[in-house]
Formats: sequence, C-alpha cells, structure tokens
Amino acid sequence: MKKILLSLGLIASVMTGCSSTDIKMSMGNMRLIQSSAAPQEVMNFATKACQSDFYLGASFISKASNEYRFKCVRAEENEILTPIPVTSITPNSK
Repeated sequence: MKKILLSLGLIASVMTGCSSTDIKMSMGNMRLIQSSAAPQEVMNFATKACQSDFYLGASFISKASNEYRFKCVRAEENEILTPIPVTSITPNSK
C-alpha cells in the first residue's frame, strides 16, 4: 500500500513538472494563456502575471481547449475578480 501511494505521489509530481503555462497573447488588459496545468495553477499564474503589470488581479473570461482568456482588473474600475470555476483566487498578501 505504501509503495502504491509513493508511486502515485511521484507520478503526480512528475506530471506537475511536465505541465507548461505561457502567455500566448497580451493586448491591453486581456491575456490569452495556453496551459496544460491544473486550473488552480493557471488561475495563480494569471493573477501573478496581471499583478506584475500593476493590476489588482485576473478575472476569468472563458476557456477553449487548453487556452484560457483573462481580463486584468484595476482596483479603481470597481470590477470583481472572477475565478475559474472550481478554483479560488488567493488573497493578496500586503
């Protein structure tokens, strides 16, 4: 039983290492991200990418195959941050 759990953990960590996430297009406050990672990892990546461009965070728009569309949101725009369904937005630590 321990060998099975250990091998499953090893496979999961290898699969996580094999996933790729990159920004395919960035136009204004819109981001097109192509990723084979888990949805939560994509949400975290999008949030960090938007925050590095001086936005509050990323708001999910749509998903098609392995492409995710996000809108970067500024604090003064009074827009809400929408996560990918079944994910959450990590609180900003300031």
